[in-house]
Amino acid sequence: MADSNEMTINLAVLGRTQTGKSAAGNSLLGSLDFESHLSPSSVTTCCSLGCSCRILGITRRNGCELVLRVRVLDTPSYPHSSLSKEQVKHTVRSALAHHFREEGLHLALLVLRADLPLCPDENDQTILFIQELLGPTWKDFTAVLLTHADKAEAAGFSEETYLHKASSTLLSLLSSVQNKYVFLDNQKSINKEERTTVLRKLLNFIRQNNYRVLLKHDKE
Repeated sequence: MADSNEMTINLAVLGRTQTGKSAAGNSLLGSLDFESHLSPSSVTTCCSLGCSCRILGITRRNGCELVLRVRVLDTPSYPHSSLSKEQVKHTVRSALAHHFREEGLHLALLVLRADLPLCPDENDQTILFIQELLGPTWKDFTAVLLTHADKAEAAGFSEETYLHKASSTLLSLLSSVQNKYVFLDNQKSINKEERTTVLRKLLNFIRQNNYRVLLKHDKE
């Protein structure tokens, strides 16, 4: 925190190619910091940090409104079309240590597409990667961000009915991270109201974790 009336939260977006990681990062920042477009190959090849402007109207402390700043680390996907697992892991680990060495990471956001089923093999591969990257306490510092929720809604699914119909693989994953999940409507992602809703949920997850942070170092 810069002062008693300001709060900064540090986030990282992780996930597979074309899940919408970079677009989700832009939504959280309220900007277009990260390159994001449809591509037959992985778009993001290195980590980059985006920082939001001062955000008002999100949270309060002791009756006083806090100024919120959001920092988002965009990362290469895993699996990646041109980088090995070790290359991606080294790149992300080094970036976490460089950008969040002092303040630490509040939440890693595992980005999944709500309009695609999560298969066991895919899930196992992703979870193993996150475990190796974040360490044994990964569940405390990981939340699931379900993008393309607008497509699920267009197919007739509310959040409740979607989870009722979800695969056991997804439900097991959500349970393992203490049901820390957020739906992101890609059609409304630039909407201030949608962004406020998502940020408030993420802040609530951080609050439930007693504002703890994950500290990473290059040599880990």
